[in-house]
Amino acid sequence: MNRRVTIVDVAERAGVAISSASSALNGRPGVSEATRRRIQAAADELGFVPSLRGRSLSTQRAYAVGLIVNRDPDVFEEDPFFGGFLGGIESVLARRGYALVLQMSTTAAENTERYRRMALDRRVDGVFLNEILVGDPRIPVLRELQVPTVAITEGHVSEFPAVVQDSAHGIRDLVDHLVSQGHRAFAHVSGPPAYEHANRRRDVWLEALAAHGIEGSTVVEGDFTYAGGAAAASSLLGAAGGDPARPTAVFCANDLTAAGFVARALDLGLTVPGDLSVAGFDGTALGTYVRPSLTTLTSSPRSLGALAASLLLDRIDGREVADVAAEPSTLVVRDSTGPAPHAA
Repeated sequence: MNRRVTIVDVAERAGVAISSASSALNGRPGVSEATRRRIQAAADELGFVPSLRGRSLSTQRAYAVGLIVNRDPDVFEEDPFFGGFLGGIESVLARRGYALVLQMSTTAAENTERYRRMALDRRVDGVFLNEILVGDPRIPVLRELQVPTVAITEGHVSEFPAVVQDSAHGIRDLVDHLVSQGHRAFAHVSGPPAYEHANRRRDVWLEALAAHGIEGSTVVEGDFTYAGGAAAASSLLGAAGGDPARPTAVFCANDLTAAGFVARALDLGLTVPGDLSVAGFDGTALGTYVRPSLTTLTSSPRSLGALAASLLLDRIDGREVADVAAEPSTLVVRDSTGPAPHAA
């Protein structure tokens, strides 16, 4: 088996001290540009692959960033948003020699403590903060620990730079679309009110309806899951008879909830979109797999992850960073929405 090429071999080949080779290969000052090029050429000729352990020791970095998701593992497995989001993060980390430390928790208190331990143990150089809570307990902890942090949110976070995606434009377009189809009876299956983005989507939905002179959409609390969507459908729709109070258009807080809602509505004997129009949020591939295909608002989880990773690594490198605006959510009309029953 071939011996691993070390930085000692590179230094000998380039005719420099080991400290000079280390500085050049780790991007630190202290060597001339000509010497840096000679050292890099020697490393390339020998096929030198930097040791992460040695690199960490020489730079006092972990070359890892952390994300702790506050979800039950079973729910995490079901929701396609996270696959795209993590893929976007990894696409940036891999290019810059970083790894992702991913953990899961089931309570806000556990989530906060895991972030604390991750930072104090110096296992990561920075962290992502997603699914911001109302009065989020993680924010003062991360601020106190002074760990580089980037938030992913639909609103401004004063304490940390953030990747911000505007959901309001897409929700208003969805309301315009449904109203133009003759709908006047609406409902919203929200996310848990502990989450800021769940409250924001609910509030924008109600404001957009009010702009059309429609007051009072029914709101049912959901949990971003398929089962939660099905339970909301049972609550809102009941028996399949022609209940005049039954909504004809429903906006669900994510695609997974919308898929569960549609499935239960069909079980109850309703047709989608004949009796009921349903829309989701996220624009995941799931919306194209179910039948009828889901009208949705795109959130581009892969792009969100990539933007967040780039912003966090820049902050770790000591660069001045500010909020980054992601592409706003946009309406994608598919088969799950159509004319209101009386309009048809």
